Amino acid sequence: MELTLILNLFSSFFLCGLIWTVQIVHYPAFHGFEKKSYSTWMSFHKSRISIVVVPVMLVELGSSILLSLSTIPYLMLHRIGLGVVVLVWLITFFIQVPLHEKLAGGYKESIAKKLVSSNRWRTLLWSLKSILGMYLLFRLIGL
Repeated sequence: MELTLILNLFSSFFLCGLIWTVQIVHYPAFHGFEKKSYSTWMSFHKSRISIVVVPVMLVELGSSILLSLSTIPYLMLHRIGLGVVVLVWLITFFIQVPLHEKLAGGYKESIAKKLVSSNRWRTLLWSLKSILGMYLLFRLIGL
């Protein structure tokens, strides 16, 4: 179970750092691309970001499920963590992905702004998951 916990912590911390970078740097930069090449940029973005994000999100989800089904200490906190991960997935696939699809057809300022504003929820949730992970880590090592 230690490996599962390590994978869970690593994936949560990685995704938290990534989402903050996306929220502060990457998504706001969507407004600065030339409108005529915007569809090309979005196609590039979607293909490349998926290579980075999807495997780590799968590790986080899988390890969160395993931890929430285990008998290790702080089981309720692991289940809360799984709930947070499920919320991130729901927001990702029912809000963020459709917004990306709309932007793939060309730049629309209102959609780009909605992408940034709705991404705040994922930023908040991954931050919460990382704080929860730090708390669990400190409790498990006796701090």
